[in-house]
Order: sequence, then structure tokens, then C-alpha cells
Amino acid sequence: MSAQREQKSMNEPILRDPSLEDPQAASGARQSTVPIADARPADVEMARVLGTTPFHMALDSSGGGIAHWKHEPLHDVVEPMTHHVIMAYNGTMQRMERRTGRSVAIGTFRPRVVIIIPEGSSSRWDIPKPVDVVQLYLPHATLKRVADEAETAAPIDLLERTAHPDPIASRLLLSAADILEGNEALDTLFRHQLTDLLATRLLAAHTGAPTTFQLTMGGLSPKVLLLAIERLRSDSDADVSLAALASDAGLSRFHFCRAFKESTGLSPHAWLRQHRLEQAMDMLRDTDAPVVSVAAALGYSSQTAFAAAFKKLTGDTPSNWRRRTK
Repeated sequence: MSAQREQKSMNEPILRDPSLEDPQAASGARQSTVPIADARPADVEMARVLGTTPFHMALDSSGGGIAHWKHEPLHDVVEPMTHHVIMAYNGTMQRMERRTGRSVAIGTFRPRVVIIIPEGSSSRWDIPKPVDVVQLYLPHATLKRVADEAETAAPIDLLERTAHPDPIASRLLLSAADILEGNEALDTLFRHQLTDLLATRLLAAHTGAPTTFQLTMGGLSPKVLLLAIERLRSDSDADVSLAALASDAGLSRFHFCRAFKESTGLSPHAWLRQHRLEQAMDMLRDTDAPVVSVAAALGYSSQTAFAAAFKKLTGDTPSNWRRRTK
């Protein structure tokens, strides 16, 4: 047994169970210690255990959303939460230990791995160095909706994962740290789109019976596509949520995103982001409106947030771009 452990990859957690009475726990099955109704929301529990405020956080009314944390070494118990928590690590490589019941998992935090804490589970964490991590808080109802929309009958109980290799989920989640840009419509659309993508990935790779998705081919009809584009082009106060777009099309969110990208080559979020950039360029070139007014008209929370988003896409600040094009 010890020889097998020595051959494990640095990415693979080492699982120990002194009593060997609970093999399901050691294999990473979902743990539940208290009723979900008595557990804390994920953002509340993370703030308590990490002892700091998030670098960035965006939540919806269900408490689901995305948070970017930079925190000090951790030696504490994470109590049960009302959400599944999925984490992608963005720091230097380090070893860590996670204790759940009788089992101990020793893994390596590094890029391209994920950590999954299923709702209702509780573990002690020992992490010796500072941590930079992006977290998804996923309500179980959202996971179930995505499973239903994908028409899968497989079980949807998530496995507990400790530094488990998954470059796809890790890359998707870490992208949130760069994309959220202070525009409520864009950020909400991106967050919902990313949540559904990650839920799909979790169902495919991190349940007791991984799901195979059978996707139908084809995009939106011209009429439905025009309706979606009209909504996306409407003023900054319009409802451009994924739920509203999918409802107009008479499709689930899962199928709408796939069909929209099939038709346009872009996700709904990427299309809206490009459209807002074109609007900004038109206003900067054709009017004398102050940059702060352009930012407000396009729904950005501040001139600074708008300037950062504009520079990310064009390589230049709004003021410099205006001077060059006038």
C-alpha cells in the first residue's frame, strides 16, 4: 500500500482512513453533517473562517455567485454551508491537508486543480501559506436545473475533491477574476453563463455517475436570433439576463447558450461585451461627452471600471483612443 502511495502524482490527494470503516468517505463521496436549512450561506461561512473580506464578490439573490479571495494560512474547520463551493487555485504550489470525518486527504494546491466542498459537508483545513483562490458558490437547485435541462437522469450528488486535476473547470473559474469589470448587465450575464458552464462540467466529471451530454446541433432560427439581439442591443437598464434571453427564445438556458454561440460564433456575454465596446467607441468618437458620462450611459459603476474594461479590449485608455481618432 505504501509503495502505491509513493507513486501518486503530486496533483493527486493521498487519502488515509485509519479505521477503514468508511471507504465511501475516503473515496470522496458527499458528506452531510447537519440539515442544509441549519447551515450558513457560503459567503458568510467563508468570511468567518478566512477572517477577511473578498478581493471581489458578486452574488445573486440565492447567495450563488463568484468570489475572489486572498487570505492568510488557514488552520480551521469549515462548517457546513448551504451551497456547493468549487475553488480554483491561483497561487504558488503548496501542500495542504483536509480532514473529513475519519479520512485525511493530503494534496497539492497548484494551477489546473479544483477543490469541491459539497453542500452540508464539513472539513478541517490546514494550509501553511497564503492563498489566492477564486470560488463558485453553487446552489444545489441550480445544479439540478442544469441537469434537468440537459435531460440527464444520472445522480447529481457532487463528490468531495481535494486538489483534483481538472484544467477545464479551473480555467473557467479563474477567468472570472479577469472578466468581472464593474458593469452590472455584463457581469450578471457572464456570471450566469459561467455558472451554467461549470455546473455542466461538474455533472460530467465530479459526480458518482458522470454524465454524458447529448447535444443537439443547430443554432437559433433567424427570428429568434433577431429577438435575442434586439434585447441585447436595448438600453443599459433592460433585462439582458440569461433567463430573459432564454425565455424569449422558448429554450432552457443550457440550450439557448449553445444555440446562440452556434449562430453568432460568440457567447451571449462576449456578444454583449463587443457591442458595448462599439457603443463606447461611437460615443467617444462622435460626441464630446465626458468619459465619465460615457461610462454611466453604458452601465459601468465608475469611470475607473469603464477605463479598465476599455483598455483590456483595445490596449488604450478611452481618453487616448478619443484623441487618436478625432
